[in-house]
Amino acid sequence: MPVSLPNRLDLSPIARRLQDHYSAFGHIPNLTLAEAGRFLTDCMALMFPHFADHKHQSGPELEARLMTLAGRLRFILCEVRPENCPRTDQIVADFIEALPDIAEEIRLDAQAILDNDPAAASINEVILAYPGLRAVAAYRVAHRLVRHGVGEFPRLVAEFAHKETGVDINPTAEIGRSLFLDHGTGIVIGGTAVIGDNVKIYQGVTLGALRVRRSECAKKRHPTIEDNVTIYANATILGGETVVGRNSVIGGNVWLTKSLPAESVLMYKSGLQGFAEPDAESADHYSI
Repeated sequence: MPVSLPNRLDLSPIARRLQDHYSAFGHIPNLTLAEAGRFLTDCMALMFPHFADHKHQSGPELEARLMTLAGRLRFILCEVRPENCPRTDQIVADFIEALPDIAEEIRLDAQAILDNDPAAASINEVILAYPGLRAVAAYRVAHRLVRHGVGEFPRLVAEFAHKETGVDINPTAEIGRSLFLDHGTGIVIGGTAVIGDNVKIYQGVTLGALRVRRSECAKKRHPTIEDNVTIYANATILGGETVVGRNSVIGGNVWLTKSLPAESVLMYKSGLQGFAEPDAESADHYSI
């Protein structure tokens, strides 16, 4: 059915104004969140047979899939940064060679969930069904690309996972081994956050910045969480100079903007008492 337009509507100047508007953005890569999702899905299918079309792939089959992934990544990187296309082959090679290492990092994250969540029945269930692991896996893939300075694509990978899982991890954050995200929903980890090994983070936790001034974008704005820290649901920890010392516990709903020494326990004190972890007699206890 033909479209009828109001009389005297001249579309030419509208189109010209839109074209002028487009010119302000410079080179716009031909990429979408869906493309980032396809790339992440292909990576997961190579690293974990759980996501492959069939589970027992021969060496030649895996080699063919690796070649396909390499070609896709090369196309993506040339789209994002055409000026860097001549050095893209080395970046692609480095990423493909790192896939077994990334897979091992994600397997340790899955094992951390299995070890710490009594509701998890098996590591296969964690890999297939846990959104926290899906978000961490996307981070580990995206972070490996961030190291090469490849433009916007790592953020698209992270945003695809954010949309899918409700977990927002900036791919420039530095995260150690065996990260446990319980449930995951609502977790936010800022771009200059540093997280050590064996950290446990529950739903709704924010590792954010005290200020959001554009002039401070090059500074460390997000906190440092040292090894073996547990952060319970809906805690908010802010500031680039804020350090939570190793083996500490942050209780639910805490708002923290100052550093804590190692072995600390910080809890939000309300009318209901009964917080009991950890039970180490040497721990320093704080309440707010």
